Amino acid sequence: MTFTLNAALRARNFDVSLSLGTAETVAVLGPNGAGKSTLLGITAGLLRPDTGYAELGDATLFDIDGGHFTPPHARGTALLAQEPLLFPHLSVLENVAFGPRAAGISRKEAHQTARHWLGEVDAAELAQRRPGQLSGGQAQRVAVARALATNPELLLLDEPMAALDIHAAPLLRRLLKRVLAGRKALIITHDILDALMLADRVMVIENGHITEHGPTREVLEKPRSRFAAGLSGLNLLTGAITGSGLTTDHGLDIAGHRDDTAHPGNPGVAAFPPSAVSIYPTAEHGSPRNTFKVTITDLEPHGDLIRARAGHLAADITPAASADLGLAPGTDVYFVIKAAAITIYPA
Repeated sequence: MTFTLNAALRARNFDVSLSLGTAETVAVLGPNGAGKSTLLGITAGLLRPDTGYAELGDATLFDIDGGHFTPPHARGTALLAQEPLLFPHLSVLENVAFGPRAAGISRKEAHQTARHWLGEVDAAELAQRRPGQLSGGQAQRVAVARALATNPELLLLDEPMAALDIHAAPLLRRLLKRVLAGRKALIITHDILDALMLADRVMVIENGHITEHGPTREVLEKPRSRFAAGLSGLNLLTGAITGSGLTTDHGLDIAGHRDDTAHPGNPGVAAFPPSAVSIYPTAEHGSPRNTFKVTITDLEPHGDLIRARAGHLAADITPAASADLGLAPGTDVYFVIKAAAITIYPA
C-alpha cells in the first residue's frame, strides 16, 4: 500500500508532491519555517490545503477539487509529536489503549493490544504509572506505543527526539529503527543521525518546496541543496558546469574535479569541505588556485579548530592561524581552495 500526496497551501507558499513505497521511511529535512510541519499537518488532516489530493492505498485522504476531505481520526495515520502529549489523568496502559477503545474495540482487547505495544517499546513495567511519574524518555516510548496501538497505515513523526536529553535520544532512536521496519513513515528531523539510522530516503524542503530527494547516503555524500550541504559539513556553490569546472551563479570560475556525470553546459554544484579552505590576507599566494575575496561574518569553535564563516562559505583553521590573521567579523580575507579538493557534479 503506497502513499501519494500533491498539495498546495498558498498562505504558506507550500507546494509539495511526494510518494512513499509500501514499507518505506522518508526523512524530511529543512530549515525552520521551510514547510516540514505544514506537510505533516496536511497529511494528518490538521490543515486543509487550497488544492491537491492525497491517497493512502485505496483510500482518498483528501481531494480538494473533488470536494472530499477525510477527518483526521479516519485517515489511518498516527502523529507522534515532539512532546508525548499523554493524557495526565489516565494510566500508561489506558493511554495506549485509548486509540483502540475509540475505534470501538472492547476494553479487554484494547488492554491486550496496549500491553503488546508497551512490551514492544520496552515499557511493560510502566503500565500502571501516570504520565507525571515518567521521565522524558519513558513518556516518549509510551507515546510511540500509543501511536502504534491503532495500527496506522502511515506513521508521522515530528522531531520525536527533539525534547529528549542526550541519554534518552539514542535509546528511542534504536527503538524507532526496530518498530519502523516494514512500515510507512514520514519523519521530520534536524538530526542527520536520525536520517542515517531511520530513513530509506531523505527529502529536503526549502521555502515550501522540495529542493532535493534521494537515498539518504547519496544525498549526504553528494548534496545538491545548501541545507543538505550544511548537514554534510560541506561548502556548496551552484552554477553551470564548464570544461574546467564550474561558473557560479555570481560569475566566478571554479576549477575542480568533474565526476563522470558532470557535462559542460548543464547546471552543477561544486562541493568542498571547510578543512580544504586556506585563508590568506591578500590574493598574492603564488600557485594557481581557486581564490575568493570574502568578508568574515562569524567565528565559532569547531572541535580543536576555529570555523570561520563568510556568508554561506566556511573554513576550518587553527586558533593560532586565526590569531595570526587577526580574524574578526568584518575582516576582509581571501579563501583559497586547491582544485583537487573541489568535486563538481550535476545539480
